[in-house]
Amino acid sequence: MKLEIVTPDKHIYSGEVISVKFPGSDGSFGVLNDHAPIISSLKEGVIEVVAENNKELSFKIGGGVVEVLKNRIIVLAE
Repeated sequence: MKLEIVTPDKHIYSGEVISVKFPGSDGSFGVLNDHAPIISSLKEGVIEVVAENNKELSFKIGGGVVEVLKNRIIVLAE
């Protein structure tokens, strides 16, 4: 899957990932390959990423929105 995390100021991350865990407004949720299409609001918290090389990454956000569609994840974060 391709993940992109952007803020109004800069591009934070772009790359292939195995899984991502998000701090959703109604609770945390994970996304794996071939996930159903979804748009969700995010609350303040940490996005946890397992990159393609099995490296674990984390990104602190102040909220935002995520869209998952056809193995492409776009996060518009604060």
